[in-house]
Amino acid sequence: MTIDLSRMRELTGEAVSRAERRQWSIDELDWAGVDPERLTGTDRSVVRFITFIEDHIPGYLSYFLTEFGPGGEEQSIEEFAFNREYFRFLISWANDEERHASALTRYQVEAGIAEPDKLMLELAEEGRKQFALPYEHPIQAFTYTLVQEKATQLFYQRFKNVVTEPVLRDLLSRLARDEARHFAFYTELVGEHVKRHGLGSTVPDIKDVLGTFRMPLADTLNGYWRWSLKVADAASYDHTESYDAVVRLVKGFTTSSGAASAQDLASFVDAIRKV
Repeated sequence: MTIDLSRMRELTGEAVSRAERRQWSIDELDWAGVDPERLTGTDRSVVRFITFIEDHIPGYLSYFLTEFGPGGEEQSIEEFAFNREYFRFLISWANDEERHASALTRYQVEAGIAEPDKLMLELAEEGRKQFALPYEHPIQAFTYTLVQEKATQLFYQRFKNVVTEPVLRDLLSRLARDEARHFAFYTELVGEHVKRHGLGSTVPDIKDVLGTFRMPLADTLNGYWRWSLKVADAASYDHTESYDAVVRLVKGFTTSSGAASAQDLASFVDAIRKV
């Protein structure tokens, strides 16, 4: 079993409650105040890029429901119970991400970046491509998502710092806050897994994720690599900064017996950055 079931119920309950307390509506944004003249060409390109990423939520959710879906009697009672609790979080998370996609799509239309019908078809073209992760252990899927959520939060914060259009700045703040909540849940989830199974058995799986990590849609979105480099440069952003969160997490469980594993992970991340 991944983690203690009572602890999983507690973590999921806290995450869902936080989401409910900090909910926001697309209608709260000052759509009448959108000022397209304050958008640079780079701003417009970045908004288009992140809309594709956020709009793929049906693919992301389908993946997690397939891998962790509450199945039938072929599952053990413990596995079903864990997946049932995780399902509660996934539905709340998917609601957040769907709101992100809808808000960014509307922003493109309101700012004159895209025409509604054409944008719908462009998003559908990419959205129908399957999303999958090359991992077989739950700790790997959770670590991947921890890194991805932290990287996305950092990017939205950095992008906000260079944007001057007020409605986009407001939207980016909201997106970053939501991603921070998601990151917090996965930090707890991965931490509980490490606590239960120990550094010796978990660090190799974590290293495998960090060594192979790619942001969502890296292998499916047309022109992803060229586009992502321009996006990262625009916000002075490097997704490997999010790896520090994993290193800090692991170090938090360091004892005399686990010191070598924690140092090994820290050295591994340092080596990745030097490549």
